[in-house]
Amino acid sequence: MSSKSELIFGLHAVEAVLQRQPERIIEIYALKGRQDDRLVNIINAGRQQGISVQFMARKVLDNKSDDERHQGVMARVKPAAQLNETDLAELLEKSKVPPFLLILDGVTDPHNLGACMRSADAAGVTAIIVPKDNASKITPTVQKVACGAADTVPFIQVTNLARTMRFLQDEGIWIIGTAGETDKNLYQTEFKGPIALAMGAEGSGLRRLTREHCDELIKIPMAGSVSSLNVSVATGVCLFEVIRQRQL
Repeated sequence: MSSKSELIFGLHAVEAVLQRQPERIIEIYALKGRQDDRLVNIINAGRQQGISVQFMARKVLDNKSDDERHQGVMARVKPAAQLNETDLAELLEKSKVPPFLLILDGVTDPHNLGACMRSADAAGVTAIIVPKDNASKITPTVQKVACGAADTVPFIQVTNLARTMRFLQDEGIWIIGTAGETDKNLYQTEFKGPIALAMGAEGSGLRRLTREHCDELIKIPMAGSVSSLNVSVATGVCLFEVIRQRQL
């Protein structure tokens, strides 16, 4: 496959690109013999956009998707534009509401990133910020797990996360990080102004330099014997506490 194209798979992921960026789709691969309404709608929408549709046996689709669950449909697409620090500055300048940012520090598992993106979309997050190195990028697995959110939430990759955090603070954005060693919990924190929520990597949490650049550290109170939550679950808990407060 050309380096100028990539595969996406799954009903949600293909639908999302068809609806929002159909010009990116080069061709669609569909499971031969499958006739359910949702897949038929994708095929018809693709053909209306002048996109070639190829029908393939399940084994061929399985091989193309490395045995990930493709749900009977895949698409070869042009890669999405990569956003960086300049795009972040422009996004903040154009924002008409208090920014609500999600910083993911070193989340390397694509399933976790996809789940975080899905929650971020549901919570109305302005953008997701990640370091370029030692972090998952948007892969076909991320796009499938994100259920379309990879095409709706701006995904900003930055060269120097600490420097970006200082920039956000200069823009009046309060950065709240999660860390198990703090005494202040999620429900004792105010989230009503311009904020960025910083979540750490699987297992290790926020890196030391990232923690030091947070204005405030909080934790999710735990009642059971488990000491921590999966990063995508913890992200969802925190994001929806922000929503709860902002709707009061």
